[in-house]
Amino acid sequence: MDTALRTKILELLAEHRILTLATLRPDGWPQATTVGYVSRGLRLWFMTGKDTQKARNLARDNRVSLTIDHDTTDPMAIGGLSMAARAFPVAEEATIREILFVELPKKYPEYVSMMTGLDISGVAVFELQPQVISVLDYSKGFAHTDEVTVTEADRAAA
Repeated sequence: MDTALRTKILELLAEHRILTLATLRPDGWPQATTVGYVSRGLRLWFMTGKDTQKARNLARDNRVSLTIDHDTTDPMAIGGLSMAARAFPVAEEATIREILFVELPKKYPEYVSMMTGLDISGVAVFELQPQVISVLDYSKGFAHTDEVTVTEADRAAA
């Protein structure tokens, strides 16, 4: 992956706090929901309840699409990310605790009091592994997008 494009992707991941996640319902229709996320490099994690519709959708089909962006009054300032990714449930309790109690408070310090004493038995944490990332940057021209296929080496790089 091009270094400048990777840098731009990492900047956008760092500066935003929520993403819109589309999963596939049993009837084939997409379901979009908003979730908070944390990231390290090109790996992203989000939490949800174990019994939510998105958790059930992901148990059937782990393909997702997601967007990360913000509102702007200037159409030529539109910028953000669109991704095709795979969502994998995190099973290791140590990793779940690290995401919930170390990484999440860094990005969402206002959640610390809510997270104290959280019973993680009802929480599902998913890792999102991007397959294709589109970087939207209208400052380079209307509807300008740079697209990259993400390799395992790209995801493993810190």
